[in-house]
Amino acid sequence: MATKPYEKWLTDVTEFKALDGKKCYLSSILILDRFNNEIIAYKMGQNPNFQQIQEMLQQAFRKLPKNANPILPSDQGWQYQMQCYQCYQCFLKSNSIQQNMSRKGNCLDNATMESFFGRLKTKCFYKYKFEKTEQAIHDYIRYYNEKRIQSVK
Repeated sequence: MATKPYEKWLTDVTEFKALDGKKCYLSSILILDRFNNEIIAYKMGQNPNFQQIQEMLQQAFRKLPKNANPILPSDQGWQYQMQCYQCYQCFLKSNSIQQNMSRKGNCLDNATMESFFGRLKTKCFYKYKFEKTEQAIHDYIRYYNEKRIQSVK
């Protein structure tokens, strides 16, 4: 368990379908710490691609304090195995970020991120039918980061 901010990040990508049948892909990094569980960076797009991952990571790096060196676990999804992403590992290392991939076929290794996506879809997406999926996701992440009540262990 993380004991200080910026010690452990989680990342994953999920898919939403809007009323018009278009898909929206959300990529996010979640700071996992016992203080705030904040979503520090996310990127949405209509097509899943490496640029989405790259922009999300750059957004997260801008918030990273100089003395922090988080671990970045992810699943073994195609986004994290692409040749471009492997080249990006050098960028992760230059920012003192340690990459860690889950075991193949084991969703439990990334359970916290999967749980966040489950809550997001249940509380924000499945309950309502949004014509503007991206706006609904932005609104939920703002609520999640700024207004929701959390218990502190």
